[in-house]
Amino acid sequence: MSGTTASTTTTTRISSFVFLVVFITLALSLVAIVLSGSIIGEKNEYDAALLLLILGFMGVGISTYVLVETRRRLAKLKIVVPPVMTTVECKKCGVKNVREFQRGDYIFKETEPCQKCSDKMLITAIYREVKEKEKERFPF
Repeated sequence: MSGTTASTTTTTRISSFVFLVVFITLALSLVAIVLSGSIIGEKNEYDAALLLLILGFMGVGISTYVLVETRRRLAKLKIVVPPVMTTVECKKCGVKNVREFQRGDYIFKETEPCQKCSDKMLITAIYREVKEKEKERFPF
C-alpha cells in the first residue's frame, strides 16, 4: 500500500511542456501590454497600441484559463485507493470484527483469540470498501 503515494504525486503535477507554453504566453502578453503603453506615450499611434493591448489581455486571459483548467482536471485525476478491510469471525460464538487489512492476512487464517469465548478467530473475508461517487451537477 505504500506505492499509492507515488502514483498520486505523479498525476498531480502539471506537464512541464504545458507550463512552459503558458509561461511564455503570459510573458509575451505582459510585454505586449507594456509595449502598448510605450507606443501611446512616444508615438501616439492609438491603433497599434490598442491592438497590442487587446492581444496582451487576451494572452493573459488564455494563460490564466489554461492554468485553472489544468489544475481542475488534475484534481479530478487523483486516484484514491479505497481501504482494504478484513472480516474476522469467531467459529464458536459468531462474533464479527472488521479491521484494516494487515500484511499476511488471508482467508481462513486463524488469528487472535475471541474476546467473548477465548476461541481462535478466523478471517472470513477480505475486501475493499468502495464508496459511491456523487453525481456532478451542472450549473445550468
